[in-house]
Order: sequence, then C-alpha cells, then structure tokens
Amino acid sequence: MPRPKGSGVGTKVNKSAAIREMIEQNPRAKSKEIVHLLAEKGVKVAPTLVYYIRSRDKHLKRRGKHQRATSTGSPVQLIVKVKALSQEAGGMRNLKQLVDILAE
Repeated sequence: MPRPKGSGVGTKVNKSAAIREMIEQNPRAKSKEIVHLLAEKGVKVAPTLVYYIRSRDKHLKRRGKHQRATSTGSPVQLIVKVKALSQEAGGMRNLKQLVDILAE
C-alpha cells in the first residue's frame, strides 16, 4: 500500500521552489551562497540549478514586459479606436491638432 503524502519518510522537496524562496529572501546573494544556505536547511542543490532558475526567472520577467508592451491588439482594432477618439474630439483635424499640441 502506498504511503500517504507528507508522512515524513521519502517526502521530496521541490528544489526549484526552495531556490526561488531563498532568492526572494536574499536577492543579492550569490549562487554559491544560495547553495550553502539551502544545504544548511538540508536541501542539496547544484550551483548550475541556481544559475538556471535565476536566468529563467529573468527571461520570464522580460517576456512579460514585452507582451504587455505589445498587447495593443490587432491594427484594425487600433484604427477603430482612433476613429472613435477622433469623433469624440470633433473630427480628425481636431484630433491631429490635439496630438500636435501634445507633441510640443
């Protein structure tokens, strides 16, 4: 019969989660320091895993910023929004004047 989860015998630690937690607690710590701190807690990790987790987190952070910057939707939707805005401004000529004033 299988052992119930969390019985203490043979439970596994999510090393990646432990590394992320340690980086969050010590953001300026070097990779070797993270390995040492985790070893004190009884979690054995390789420095290469720490390097990988850090680089992966940075990549995902940059990717998220890029997606937010380019999430304007389709060009057709953008044109429809500009046209509606021009109607609110009293026509395309007025909207252009407003944009020129803001550009100065």
